Amino acid sequence: MKKKMMLSLLLLLVSCSGVKNMGNKKIVAPFDGKKFDNIEPFPDKSLFTVLKWRITADRENWKKVENQRFSKPSTTRSKALKLTMIGHSTVLIQVDNINVLTDPHFSDRSSPVSWAGPKRVIGPAIKFEDLPPIDIILISHNHYDHLDIPTLKRLSNKFSSKILVGLGNNALLESKGIGNVHELDWWERFEFNGLPIHFTPVQHWSARGAFDKRETLWGGFYIEASKKIFFAGDTGYGKVFKMINKKYGDMDVGLIPIGAYAPRWFMKDAHVNPEEAVKIFNDLKLKKGFGIHFGTFKDLTDEPRLKPIVDLKEALKKFQLSTRDFIAPKFGKEYLFE
Repeated sequence: MKKKMMLSLLLLLVSCSGVKNMGNKKIVAPFDGKKFDNIEPFPDKSLFTVLKWRITADRENWKKVENQRFSKPSTTRSKALKLTMIGHSTVLIQVDNINVLTDPHFSDRSSPVSWAGPKRVIGPAIKFEDLPPIDIILISHNHYDHLDIPTLKRLSNKFSSKILVGLGNNALLESKGIGNVHELDWWERFEFNGLPIHFTPVQHWSARGAFDKRETLWGGFYIEASKKIFFAGDTGYGKVFKMINKKYGDMDVGLIPIGAYAPRWFMKDAHVNPEEAVKIFNDLKLKKGFGIHFGTFKDLTDEPRLKPIVDLKEALKKFQLSTRDFIAPKFGKEYLFE
């Protein structure tokens, strides 16, 4: 196991995105001409720190899910808001007769190669062939568990979906033959068939390898539909969520990460734990929370696979909320928000 981890790290060292030049565009996100930064900056993790975590990690509680059940969307399109957790940060959003897919990942591994790296313990809860037509794809950032090239190629070939990404990410997709991509700066708006979608800051970072950290922009998305929807992607906790609420107002549903938070000494800057996820829920003044970023890929985090669900329940109790307010969704179950 340790050898496989070390091999994966070596692969990451050489798998840089190569984004070097943003041109003359005026950029709102903090940018020094080469690298982006957070509203509340935190230091990049050194290779030594990453190796220390990998060598000392304990993930024995992650076992393959047997006899998995798969589901199919009940309707091809829906006027009412429906959310279906497919896996990790991949959620099917159906609203206003438009289909949106967040950080789509249908591959077996979160890795630059198919034979090493973090592997699924549970398959996508909706099979690829059962997806409805996908109009929009939202990519929060370029980490391998969020931007999966094989999946994006399949989706692009089948649906010609519009793909929204942060600044600097189009070069990678274009180099892989993936088109119909639109780059966004923080606070920038894109409109699809009358549906406004805004790209927002979150507390995270980007990299496809060891030498391209923060060279492309990361973020969340606010979907200004008949139901106001926020997709956080992946994030640490910070003042940015109160800023988002101040700019856009209260929202109906937030897709908030609840997993990949252990060990805290390594994860805290860029990954919220369930208690911080509830703080985001409160900062955004959401009506409903919908947990993402948990229970899918082994070797991405140290906490046991189902620990985020347990910890979320405890956090909700602390803040005098219930599991009806902030859902840890069952994979494949369709949730209707009226």
